[in-house]
Amino acid sequence: MHENRIYGINGPVVTVKGRTSLEMMEMVYVGESRLVGEVIGITDEATTIQVYEETGGLRPGEPVFSTGSPMCVTLGPGLLTNIFDGIERPLRDIEAVSGPFIGRGIDVPAVSKDKKWNVTVKVSAGDTVSPGYIFAECPETAAITHKAMVPAGISGTVTKCASDGEYTVEDTIAEVTDEKGKVHPLTLMQRWPIRNPRPVAKRIPSDKPLITGQRIIDTVFPVAKGGAAAIPGGFGTGKTMTQHQLAKWCDADIIIYVGCGERGNEMTQVLTEFSEIVDPKSGNPLLDRTVLIANTSNMPVAAREASIYTGITLAEYYRDMGYHTALMADSTSRWAEALREISGRLEEMPADEGFPAYLPSRLSEFYERSGYFENLNGSEGSVTLIGAVSPQGSDFSEPVTQNTKRFTRCFWALDKSLAYARHYPAINWNNSYSEYLGDLADWYRDNVDKNFIKYREELCALLAEESNLMEIVKLIGSDVLPDDQKLIIEIARVIRVGFLQQNAFHKDDTFVPIEKQFKMMEIILYFYHRCQEVIVRQIPISKLTATGIFDKLVKMKYNIPNDSPEMFDRLKKEIDDGVNAILH
Repeated sequence: MHENRIYGINGPVVTVKGRTSLEMMEMVYVGESRLVGEVIGITDEATTIQVYEETGGLRPGEPVFSTGSPMCVTLGPGLLTNIFDGIERPLRDIEAVSGPFIGRGIDVPAVSKDKKWNVTVKVSAGDTVSPGYIFAECPETAAITHKAMVPAGISGTVTKCASDGEYTVEDTIAEVTDEKGKVHPLTLMQRWPIRNPRPVAKRIPSDKPLITGQRIIDTVFPVAKGGAAAIPGGFGTGKTMTQHQLAKWCDADIIIYVGCGERGNEMTQVLTEFSEIVDPKSGNPLLDRTVLIANTSNMPVAAREASIYTGITLAEYYRDMGYHTALMADSTSRWAEALREISGRLEEMPADEGFPAYLPSRLSEFYERSGYFENLNGSEGSVTLIGAVSPQGSDFSEPVTQNTKRFTRCFWALDKSLAYARHYPAINWNNSYSEYLGDLADWYRDNVDKNFIKYREELCALLAEESNLMEIVKLIGSDVLPDDQKLIIEIARVIRVGFLQQNAFHKDDTFVPIEKQFKMMEIILYFYHRCQEVIVRQIPISKLTATGIFDKLVKMKYNIPNDSPEMFDRLKKEIDDGVNAILH
């Protein structure tokens, strides 16, 4: 008789009575259907397992099978362009087996074991290798070369290696003999436990921004490569659309998009859009450098909890090859809700709003896996985390938003009133912040312009001043303001509509190079200073508005193509001509 038998079933939580041979965090197969599960609690009386598949139909008395290993993902060529569920099962392959809905207990390999890869072997007999050493390469997609690395725990001398040619992920490419004489075969594929960060040589402070082409992010609230940012916002404020824009345009090499508890139609949109978009850097389809993890709201809740860890493990794997990866987690609130549901079934003591007391530590574990690193093989890579948060009723004081704020240094607060006024991205410039500016100041000075940070600060000061003035305007109207304050309100409108607002459907405005962003900022501030000369002479502001330059500055994002910076000089001449005509 089998020693481990199901005693109780409570949704995704299954208990096995008595003392068992199972270990904490061990992956197990539950029931005759062999549903994937993980041990999350052990006492003398019972072992608790969370099951990552639908438990309907399970009965007490069915066996629980031990695997002897923790919850792992398969890493190897074939991950890119693929779409997985939360526990790395390939959904396209599952659809071929079970139709449009995922059947239970389906065991499909994450990467194809039949496909042959064109492998270039980078080692020869007699070489000494250690964990992280790149022993083979193969073109995974037209855009990305996959680098097969020696797994953790294996080091020694290469005693046998294959020649260049076509191999599957299970074929032995080389053999390493360690100092004890044990032979380790090296294949293109390896396994890694999802809850353990992959090892690195050291963490490096990041001084390079993740360029996204979105002006309010790159210029006003930048995130560093290897940084962590949060996008909180209520329903309909554009969290998913903002992440789509970042996934399409940011200058990361690899994009991991985790749809965690999101609506199915949103993931469908990601799939269709990403397969149609041509990557501006390489000219290949964007999907060539993207991995999608779809864990929609109707999928088992426990797998939602695992999907975040699956995504970050894949991001770390490509980072180890020397790539810069960006992970979009949409949304961490749904992940926290999964934690809350499982915690409730385990009858744990609830903390704020019913979330478990360990919510902050789980969030910190996740965000701490971001960073800019020197890898074990000497290369440099980064993992940038961008997590959406969905506070109910746009209440930023709720636990998930507040705890996320503790562990991220960049906060892009989405605003319902901006979104409903069709101002996108709907990032509120008064509530958002970035703590990376100090780290990135030298990069902006050396790669864009020495005045970049100075102009950015002046831009933000004008927006803050406008915010204060609008409080007065609401009370007594704008007519009573002196002309210098009316000028601030006018120029802030140009900044808001002409600079911060961006049109994702316009070919020149969907992605804006950082050089053009600087030129736009420079010309707005140049016009502001010329206007101040007029106001000082007691000339009414109405003469300035009559020139039509304010509207021209608002429209320059459309009228000046990204590849025609010389047109800013013409605009500057127009400003000079218009202002000089008023002054003389």
